[in-house]
Amino acid sequence: MFEFELIKEDPRSKARLGRFHTPHGSFDTPVFMPVGTQATVKALTPGNLEEIKAEIILSNTYHLYMRPGHELIREAGGLHKFMNWNRPILTDSGGFQVFSLAELRNIKEEGVAFKSHLDGSSHFLSPEKAIEIENALGADIIMAFDECTPYPVDYEYANRSVERTTRWLERCIKAHQRDDQALFGIIQGSVYADLRKKSAEGILAHDLPGYAIGGLSVGEPKSIMYEMLDCTVPLMPRNKPRYLMGVGSPDCLLEGVLRGVDMFDCVLPTRIARNGTVLTSHGKVVVRNAAYERDFSPLDPECDCYACKNFTRAYIRHLIKADEILASILASIHNLRFLIRLMEQVRQAIREERLVEFRNEFFAKFGYE
Repeated sequence: MFEFELIKEDPRSKARLGRFHTPHGSFDTPVFMPVGTQATVKALTPGNLEEIKAEIILSNTYHLYMRPGHELIREAGGLHKFMNWNRPILTDSGGFQVFSLAELRNIKEEGVAFKSHLDGSSHFLSPEKAIEIENALGADIIMAFDECTPYPVDYEYANRSVERTTRWLERCIKAHQRDDQALFGIIQGSVYADLRKKSAEGILAHDLPGYAIGGLSVGEPKSIMYEMLDCTVPLMPRNKPRYLMGVGSPDCLLEGVLRGVDMFDCVLPTRIARNGTVLTSHGKVVVRNAAYERDFSPLDPECDCYACKNFTRAYIRHLIKADEILASILASIHNLRFLIRLMEQVRQAIREERLVEFRNEFFAKFGYE
């Protein structure tokens, strides 16, 4: 039911081309997954997502547990039917949100007691409860409940967290009830190479359909994130997908791919779109700025999305200044298509064994050093 097909490995880097098969279809890797936190990718319809060629999207267990509740979604026939998305879905475990959003959280071996960020009500999320929720939601890929430590964090706490996350994975595996859902384990360890290795040994001791790297892109310098990838990715199985959680800037996507990462997700493209910033082949453009008032060119002349084929920067700036919803829709369509198209280009570059050159050309054009 779940199979990772390794199609090609780049001879000049650790990048690879693959395909992951799920009950709701297959997706090609490396892949960027748009984030639909509350069973919707903000400002986009499922039809929009199909048009920009999204192959898999992510939803959030914590938010869906808070509202509308996993039992309601189960009653609706599962997340795919509830949101009318017929391709693969991944749900995270809610761990990151519990540790970053919830008020007055109290971490114990049993799980985490916390107060809702919505209404202050009290809740308790354990590995078993997280899996119960994810089983009810019915996503194709579900994540184990882990502790995502902040940055910075001291070594002793990071070590205790690694050990707890490993124990929690064992409980997640025992609680998991559905064979039509692939459970991925998460490697933690903050910015400590030896703890990353320790975590990998504990997580990889369990034969799971895939594995993730968590606890990065949480405030640490990018150079440190790359160091952690350099020491972690080589420990991960060659025949399983590798998922770097919460990463979505173009430079990090390319650097992650070069280090052997297969899957990425991030709220970045839609968040900056709603603030009037778009990604283009020549760098970020803050289209709300006055400089674009009479700019009648597309957001990105090289982009094939609906927004770029039909509208100008001047028009989208007008929508932003007029506080029109269409501004967020068009900018979000563009930014997501930009990253999905970037990954299409990355996959083609791997096929043609020119990924290093593609990375250098893209960085020069985009304005990265």
